[in-house]
Amino acid sequence: MSKIFAFHGGIHPPENKKQSTRAPIRLAPVPEQLVIPVQQHIGAPAKPCVKPGEHVLKGQVIAVAQGRISVSVHASSSGTIVEISPKAVPHPSGLDATCITIQTDGKDLWTEHQGLGDYRALERSSIIDFIRNHGIAGMGGAGFPTDVKLHLGDDHIVNTLIINAAECEPYITADDMLIRERADQIVGGIEIISYLLNPTHILIGIEDNKAHAIRVLEEALRSTTLNIDIVVVPTKYPSGGEKQLVQLLTGVEVPSGRIPADVGIVCQNVGTAAAIYQAVQHGIPLISRVVTVTGAAVSKPQNLEALIGTPLKTLLDTAKIKRDQLSRLVMGGPMMGFTIEDDGIPVIKTSNCIIAATQEEMPPAPPAQACIRCGLCEQACPAELLPQQLYWFAKSREFDKAKNHNLFDCIECGACSYVCPSNIPLVQYYRFAKNEIRTEEAEQRKADQARQRFEARQARLDQEKADKEARRKDRAVQAAKTQAAKKTATEAAEANPEDKIKQLKTAAAITRTKLKKALTALETAKVESSDNIAQLDLQYQQAEHAANDAQKALESAEQNPPPSLTIAPDIKQLKTQAAVARTKLKKAQQALKIAEEKSHDGAELLRVTVAQLEEKAKSAQKAFDNVDENAAHNSAAQETLPKEAALNAIDLKALKQNVSIMRTKLKKAEKAMELTEASSPEATELEQEISRLTQLHQQAKTQLDNEEARKTSIAAAQGVDLKKLKIDAALARAAVTKLERSIKKLQETAEPELNSPELDKLQSELAAAQQKATLLNNTLSQFE
Repeated sequence: MSKIFAFHGGIHPPENKKQSTRAPIRLAPVPEQLVIPVQQHIGAPAKPCVKPGEHVLKGQVIAVAQGRISVSVHASSSGTIVEISPKAVPHPSGLDATCITIQTDGKDLWTEHQGLGDYRALERSSIIDFIRNHGIAGMGGAGFPTDVKLHLGDDHIVNTLIINAAECEPYITADDMLIRERADQIVGGIEIISYLLNPTHILIGIEDNKAHAIRVLEEALRSTTLNIDIVVVPTKYPSGGEKQLVQLLTGVEVPSGRIPADVGIVCQNVGTAAAIYQAVQHGIPLISRVVTVTGAAVSKPQNLEALIGTPLKTLLDTAKIKRDQLSRLVMGGPMMGFTIEDDGIPVIKTSNCIIAATQEEMPPAPPAQACIRCGLCEQACPAELLPQQLYWFAKSREFDKAKNHNLFDCIECGACSYVCPSNIPLVQYYRFAKNEIRTEEAEQRKADQARQRFEARQARLDQEKADKEARRKDRAVQAAKTQAAKKTATEAAEANPEDKIKQLKTAAAITRTKLKKALTALETAKVESSDNIAQLDLQYQQAEHAANDAQKALESAEQNPPPSLTIAPDIKQLKTQAAVARTKLKKAQQALKIAEEKSHDGAELLRVTVAQLEEKAKSAQKAFDNVDENAAHNSAAQETLPKEAALNAIDLKALKQNVSIMRTKLKKAEKAMELTEASSPEATELEQEISRLTQLHQQAKTQLDNEEARKTSIAAAQGVDLKKLKIDAALARAAVTKLERSIKKLQETAEPELNSPELDKLQSELAAAQQKATLLNNTLSQFE
């Protein structure tokens, strides 16, 4: 026998329990319509998963749990979803809430359902999720989701499991009758809870006014191997309160603002234990509960097992209500219940009692009088609070002081109001203060969230501003580097005039492209009669001016090349010019011949033209012959250079060009020899010419080979790999060409701004590549 402790305060109101325990639990009739609220528990409401017009079966999920603290809702009977809309629900506020209305079909057909079988072979978490999905919530009145309490073993050490069978409030006998008739289900549910929480000790707290239930429970416990003690406590209200029952059975006082799990204790109601058994063993969700229907205004007080969503009117009619005597309808007990005006509101999972009272049974409360400071409320308070002081704080709206005096430890049992000689509705003041505090806290949370969002936004804007400033500084640094690279490239171009001419050609090409685009845009605007013709015309004039300036700069550089770029006439170009002049002369002579034969008037003009063309052809041929002879003379003279001459005294390019010229002339002479008769005088001259050209070609080739071998050996002596140097120089020139093409393409397609990062990057790379190519070319030129 466990020791019984005591708690502070408490009262002994009239029990009025025998009226409803004379008959067994009976099934309430299935109503025509079931109104099932989606929130019958503490926490987030379930989310409807059905639509109007859809047919559902008994036990089918119609609303799914949302969030951590929530449970699912199921159809209590088969039928058709009529509507999903706000309706009146059992709540002291009298406000409407979302409900799912089912038009029952009278068949009461079940959906497929089954239990877990050997649940001990399963993971605890899967069993708890199964209980959550079957809609099990605390049935003692609070409606706390059962799966949350079963998860307490994850982060708390549970030493004691307490099963609450006290049912201390007057009139209510639902748990008493449940123990009498279904003790085996309660014991089975306790075994499941014990498996999930693994406590070392299990206590069943029950008041001594339930002798029948105690005997049945003792008989049922003989079939279990668990360490379960039945602790009979004195009849005293509110011994069924969670913290009060913990103190009665264990002597442990739960600290203010904490829960029993914080001291190693978990409490469950006997109705909840039976619902867990039904769900785990048979797969039956929480779709019905035992409701005590009592009061002097009903002829047959009794306990009915009613489907969730059944209108109270159906239960009252089953208990034979005498409406002419009905004065007050109370949902719950007389101490913690609340008056309802509409008997059409539905039964929910926490509905344990309906009291239909006459005026003599529950007369209207007398008017409240001034507090006489008798102190009876403090003596009756089971939470050891100061009800009188809390009343003053609530009345004067000093909510902070009320909260600091542990207002939220009040369980709203009504003991203080019951003993108050001034008939002050103290509990109503406490509920008002709690609601105001919750409202203020919610507004404060919203304000804090808004402040946090504002601060986060401000921090984000400041960071963006700092990032923008950092990017600006980076661009400035990059621009400085680009300018330095441009300056270096300019200096390199000035040192290498050839690169400068290339840059001028590139600039001229870019300006021509921009001019072409500006002209196209202007012509298009004129055709379409656009409004921006004047602006486009100005852009075209600016582009034309820039193109002319760039072309003039290029022509000036090409017409006045520096001495370092002055080169000998191009033999190939002179040869081409001579051939073109001969062709023009030949065409002019043919035209003159035709004009003379036909006596045309323009024959005289053609004679003048032919004379001019003859002079040009002679000049072109003479220029070519002079250059050809000079090239041959230079080739022969190269052999006479002293060996100790400077490295750059012999130009390898000129030697290569000379070998190419001699090879071309030799092939041309050999081809002419093939077309000439062997006995003719021209053949003899051609043979002599071929012999001479062969000798010159061989001399030029020998000279080139000797010079290349000599410079290669000199380079090797200086530690230079001439072959690798040539390859590197070629690659550098290719890189410069590639970058120039990329820049040109970007400028033609994107019209980049002057400080475009991509363009600046390419120009910087071009300057570096030009510098590298210039260095390699200068080095290579020492050996050519």
